[in-house]
Amino acid sequence: MDFAFTGTVWFWRGPAPWHFVTVPDGASDGLAAISLAVSYGWGMIPATVRIGASEWPTALWPKDGGYIVPVKAWVREAEGIDVDDVVTVRLMVAAHGLSSGS
Repeated sequence: MDFAFTGTVWFWRGPAPWHFVTVPDGASDGLAAISLAVSYGWGMIPATVRIGASEWPTALWPKDGGYIVPVKAWVREAEGIDVDDVVTVRLMVAAHGLSSGS
């Protein structure tokens, strides 16, 4: 599964604060459909993410029936990203038996 979407960066102020972009509902539905084949536990889905020229391995977090993409500090710095910025996110999710173009 390989797709791109546009979303707004938001900040979670929990005990371990993070910045995220929410995966749109339609794409989250597709991720949920393959989650049993790709998840390594707690519903986390391993993925390679690209924003601008920055690419990194991470895991998509389940939230409220969908998924969110954590955006690391070095990526925000490299790409000049702040809270409420709209970014284009490319997600690449693959599992044994699934091609990246599915």
